[in-house]
Amino acid sequence: MIDANRGAPTPPIPFGGTGAIARKLPGRAVELDDGFLARLRATCADVSTEPSLLAEAGRDWWPLAMTWAVDGQAPALAGAVARPSLAIEVADVLRLCSSAGVPVTAAGGRSGVCGASVPVHGGVVLDLGELAGIVDVDVESMILDVRPGTFGDVLEDELRSSYGMTSGHWPQSIALSTVGGWLACRGAGQLSTRYGKIEDIVVGLEVALADGRIIRTGGAPRAAVGPDLTQVFVGSEGTLGVITEAWLRLHPEPPAERRAAWSLPSFEAGLEVCRQVLRRGATPAVLRLYDETETTRNFQLATNALVVLDEGDEDLIFAVMQVVEAECMAAGAEPLDVGIVEQWMGHRNDVSALESLVANGFVVDTIEVAARWRDLPALHREVLAALGAVDGVLAASVHQSHSYPDGACLYFTFAGRPEPDPAVKDAFYVACWDAATRAVLARGGALSHHHGVGLNRSRFVADALGPAFGVLVALKQALDPNGVLNPGKLGLPDPFGPVGWP
Repeated sequence: MIDANRGAPTPPIPFGGTGAIARKLPGRAVELDDGFLARLRATCADVSTEPSLLAEAGRDWWPLAMTWAVDGQAPALAGAVARPSLAIEVADVLRLCSSAGVPVTAAGGRSGVCGASVPVHGGVVLDLGELAGIVDVDVESMILDVRPGTFGDVLEDELRSSYGMTSGHWPQSIALSTVGGWLACRGAGQLSTRYGKIEDIVVGLEVALADGRIIRTGGAPRAAVGPDLTQVFVGSEGTLGVITEAWLRLHPEPPAERRAAWSLPSFEAGLEVCRQVLRRGATPAVLRLYDETETTRNFQLATNALVVLDEGDEDLIFAVMQVVEAECMAAGAEPLDVGIVEQWMGHRNDVSALESLVANGFVVDTIEVAARWRDLPALHREVLAALGAVDGVLAASVHQSHSYPDGACLYFTFAGRPEPDPAVKDAFYVACWDAATRAVLARGGALSHHHGVGLNRSRFVADALGPAFGVLVALKQALDPNGVLNPGKLGLPDPFGPVGWP
């Protein structure tokens, strides 16, 4: 399925039913009259109001919305999809929407799992899929100039085959997601311990603002020219501006690779190994720790498995793997068959199981958060306990997916099979997210590590940011005074009224 959609969005699950796709969210939907549509078509050469295209543009890979799709519902439906092929077209569409008070939601691969690209108030979906491709590769400086609609697998293939380079950014959704999406939600690739998250990889941006201005930020290796304006837009999920071009750091295609796997006596012992490895300055590309539940599910082993992979210069990765081995041995770990690393490599981007679970009535999702090493053991216990206490939860598990010197990302999974009534399913889902998120924030954890906020996490942002939330609101008011850019997201004030979720 993914190969058939190479370089284009991949639908997460077929819509059920035989009639027209219905809108699920009850909030206000802004209709587009013929006069506005005529002005939009004069601004952008490719504009569609075809119902099937609007239905697909009304959803992403948000797992709860997949249960709605089974019942023939999309979270929301836009009035039109505009597909610009030039940055100036993006800017003109934004200016038109702002002046007319029409909501506009940027979208790329629509691979997000929190509803970030859902056009909750209708209006216009700005599909950036035609604004794609490599603009330039500076091999000497190892800088890539790329357009936001470029899909990850297409980009990596061209970088490696034509330039012998890699971005190092390899999310599970690489075949489903675009460069613009990575930047919009502050994404992380599976090799982030080696290469960093996208906010570490980005050098500069070109951004179209709501009033039609196009600005450029960053670009130098390091700079001290006021605040870093690039980071204002990284993670803003299209609420402050729309990225139309990006400059990213590159690395030579790795000439060598080493792998290892270890069995740890407990999940917390594994966390301590990871902490010590990073404390010593070693940064293996992959340092993933699975609790016993997830080890059994993924590798059919009753233990806590640590999967390790590094790539790069042979001398450097040899030293890194020596550090990993020393710390594992000191913790009483036992080596596992290194074949489980290959098993992980072969299945790491496979998302097909989710469709099957949803089709069989299960409600499943993942909650990825980040915290300091000091807080991770307690956070791990408290979140699993909070999820386990929700009526109807059949399983709750965790793995540690990304490590840094100061902390790591914990990736929780929950599953249940509530009554088939849609309201019961929605309530179960909300209860799981509320319980887990309250536990995370109470322990000082970050609301999100790499999936962003979107619609699903919006209700938690003010609590997560505290008084700093007012600064974000002020930025929104300054850059988008009419509030048309991706309204209903990031918990920001919404001039179109409540979305109706949750």
